Amino acid sequence: MRIHTLLSLFFGLLLAAESAAVSEDYDYRTIRDPRKLTDEQSAQAAANYQRYCSLCHGADRQGYVNDHAPSLRSKSLFSSGVPHEVLRPIQYGRDGTPMGGYLDEVGGPLTLDETWDLTYWLFWQADTKRVRITKDLVQGDATRGADLYAENCTECHGVNGEGVTAPALGNPSALSHNSDEFIRYAIREGRDGTPMEAWKDRLTSDEIDGLTAFLRSRAMGWQQSKVVLRDVPMPDQYVINKNGADPEFDLQDGLYVSAADLLVALEEKKRMVLLDTRVTSVWQRVHIEGAVPLPYYVDLDDVVGDLPKDVQIVAYCSCPRAAADDVISRLRSRGFTRTATMYEGIFGWMNMGYPVINGKSE
Repeated sequence: MRIHTLLSLFFGLLLAAESAAVSEDYDYRTIRDPRKLTDEQSAQAAANYQRYCSLCHGADRQGYVNDHAPSLRSKSLFSSGVPHEVLRPIQYGRDGTPMGGYLDEVGGPLTLDETWDLTYWLFWQADTKRVRITKDLVQGDATRGADLYAENCTECHGVNGEGVTAPALGNPSALSHNSDEFIRYAIREGRDGTPMEAWKDRLTSDEIDGLTAFLRSRAMGWQQSKVVLRDVPMPDQYVINKNGADPEFDLQDGLYVSAADLLVALEEKKRMVLLDTRVTSVWQRVHIEGAVPLPYYVDLDDVVGDLPKDVQIVAYCSCPRAAADDVISRLRSRGFTRTATMYEGIFGWMNMGYPVINGKSE
């Protein structure tokens, strides 16, 4: 009886030690919150959000309005992602996705301080507490993680992590900005208020570590070149093929031109103005030759004087149409009648193999 009691005590202590080790590994303790904004900073950040972010993320930060842009209400996201995992995509975007970089250094409209203030504003709107997320590498079985990803994640995130109805997990810029533990936290805790459920009760800790290790491995071998900013076209360069004939598009719903018809018009050197309505930083990465960057958030009253009313204007974005539709609608309200939106957006254009100009790189 005594031996049995001792053995029970021994195994009880052993299990307690193992439990403590796991608890320590996943002890997401709260830490000091970031600085609060002044009333002026908060008001400016709120205005910047509505101007630059609401088109895709929603006026109330609800997400999934356009481009499967994620919810910016999630307490899980902001408790683990502030500042850097939220700040960096705002500043530099997500290469290969509709999320452009909004920092002025890469062609965006916001200063460094404004990107920080927007990050903190989003945190305070989420009404949560920060948790401690380390920069430590997560050790896991990436091979097992690959199987788990195929079994559980591809429907929303895509076979190659390209994103289907959820964010692209194989995005190299995301993986360069996100720490291992940030990724693991997202898997364990999910993203409240979104379809991303918490997996901590369905996968073991080892399985979550393996899935994290697999996602991290997708960044290996991917290289990103340094982009050299192109000169933005001047108003006298807006009209392409100035001596060409005007195109006669058969517009769907009185608004949309197909990518195929636009390609024919370009090949036939028709006279047009192409407007790229994405954030300028992604125009820098890739655009249709001759396109002028005119982001959806600009004050059109500042630029309409540079746009000709007697030339066909075609706008495109990557939403695939939301930003371009918005710009065209506002142009039409100002008396521009020869206007259209390219229906498929630039991603559709590129998927068809149609030509684009890549950003300069070195």
